Amino acid sequence: RCLFPPAVRGSEGLYMVNGPPSFTESTAFQRDSGKNCKAVAFSKDGSLFAWCNGEKVNVVNVTRAELLHSFDLPKAVCLEFSPKNNVLATWQAYATAKDGTAGVPNLQLHDLRTGKCLKSFIQKKMQNWCPCWADDESICARNVNNEVHFFENNNFNTIANKLHLQKVSDFVLSPGAQPIKVAVYVPGSKGAPSFVRLYQYPNFGGPQSALANKSFFKADKVTMLWNKKATAVLVVASTEVDKSGASYYGEQTLHYLAASGESAVVQLPKNGPIYDVAWSPNSVEFCAVYGFMPAKATVFNLKCDPVFDFGTGPRNAAYYSPHGHILLLAGFGNLRGQMEVWDVKNYRLISKPVASDSTYLAWCPDGEHLVTATCAPRLRVSNGYKVWHYTGSVLHSHEVPGHEEMWQVLWQPSLDGVFPERAVRYQAVPGELPAAEPRPAQAYRPPALRNKPRTSSKLHEDEPPQNMKSQLGGSDKPLSKTALKNQRKHEAKKAAKQEAKADAQQGPAQVKAPQNALQNAVPATTTGDPEVDKKIKNLKKKLKAIEQLKEQAAAGKQLEKNQVEKIQKEAALLKELEDLELGV
Repeated sequence: RCLFPPAVRGSEGLYMVNGPPSFTESTAFQRDSGKNCKAVAFSKDGSLFAWCNGEKVNVVNVTRAELLHSFDLPKAVCLEFSPKNNVLATWQAYATAKDGTAGVPNLQLHDLRTGKCLKSFIQKKMQNWCPCWADDESICARNVNNEVHFFENNNFNTIANKLHLQKVSDFVLSPGAQPIKVAVYVPGSKGAPSFVRLYQYPNFGGPQSALANKSFFKADKVTMLWNKKATAVLVVASTEVDKSGASYYGEQTLHYLAASGESAVVQLPKNGPIYDVAWSPNSVEFCAVYGFMPAKATVFNLKCDPVFDFGTGPRNAAYYSPHGHILLLAGFGNLRGQMEVWDVKNYRLISKPVASDSTYLAWCPDGEHLVTATCAPRLRVSNGYKVWHYTGSVLHSHEVPGHEEMWQVLWQPSLDGVFPERAVRYQAVPGELPAAEPRPAQAYRPPALRNKPRTSSKLHEDEPPQNMKSQLGGSDKPLSKTALKNQRKHEAKKAAKQEAKADAQQGPAQVKAPQNALQNAVPATTTGDPEVDKKIKNLKKKLKAIEQLKEQAAAGKQLEKNQVEKIQKEAALLKELEDLELGV
């Protein structure tokens, strides 16, 4: 049986739903009908569940349907369990006292065995509010005043270690077993570059003790992503403003750092924003979605070489299944919710469902099902969720009444290995609901054109995936790996031939190009006047520069205003050169 919930949180209260095939409300979890449920959280293994209903923070054992603790924290808005279920972290908005003195600590760590508060901290910002634990809870870390404090074995009364650099803005602990690694980001200041460094805990002895280091100038903020095996980090560096004016989203670059010390900039073949980056659970590949719309999606290996190009399409997100054998590409937000589900072992398209108006998508831990949801406040109409099989079938759909809102849906997690990987299916499984074919949106046509034949006028031609590019006869049949290899060789040879041909044509053209400018040229010494010789030399230099500008314009380069003005002066310069050489 698929683990389902959803736990569903909204204006109708908080409740859980049974898995397929019933999809009925779970009786094991008693619905909390309050309209003020602000936060929910599952433990990493899915056995515990916590929520705040505006009065108390309650913790239940999901499997035994047993209330474990109830904490008097009516204002809590963030909850999180430690990886081994020993600690529950809660956060509420920080408030200073009426007389202006420091407020009470608002971040609390509760021992889930005894129910006692282990430690309270002042944590003013909601961003990065939660301490970070290693998976075995041997260490826990917090960013305090631009340095990282480390605690060991959940003893929060003693700081075991500190990582102090100029100004640590963010950090991420590596997943998995010991030794624990730490990725830290320090923003640049006073002309110095920003940098990300990798350290192995507890070796923090300066730059020499770092496992890897990558510096870059264009970064107002960064996102750091460890792979599952903790061997490498991907860093998306973003600027708030693109100074070239090319993008509303600012400018992004993607960097790769390996724990072995290697680092590189990931070269993306298309210009534009980086919408999403996701590691495959196998830790040896990652997918990037990038470029001006229609966006490209490409899988890269650990050498940052492209492995497979999915072409272009309306997409801005990538989701690997928990086992890593399926990749889902989707376009949500300001896009129409089109999805592509790929078998990434054979690079074969499985299905192309559409989940219009979705604000959320998540894979079920079983790797077979996924949920899409439309939640408030992102969208306040048509709130609800759908459960899909990855082959494109809708198994269950729930829409909340028009006057109600749904705020959150989340799966009950499970640990790795609970669900075995199953063979990929390509035939759609039977769904409870018929697959709704979205009606294609009709483009507006002025009245004068409505009874006339339609002409195709696409703004962009979508580029197909690399194994579906039309061949002789325009077949869209996916190519085998051998055929793909041969196709790459053939394309490389063809490109080399075209380059050689272009070089051969360019040779005579370059000789010919200045001919009209210099057709009457004779050795400068024949004038006998050094001043005239100097003028002739300068004129030839200007005419040569004009020829180069004309070549650039012919190649499609946008010229500056002053460059265009130079070209317009060519006739006058030629006349002046001719007069000087004739001694007029």
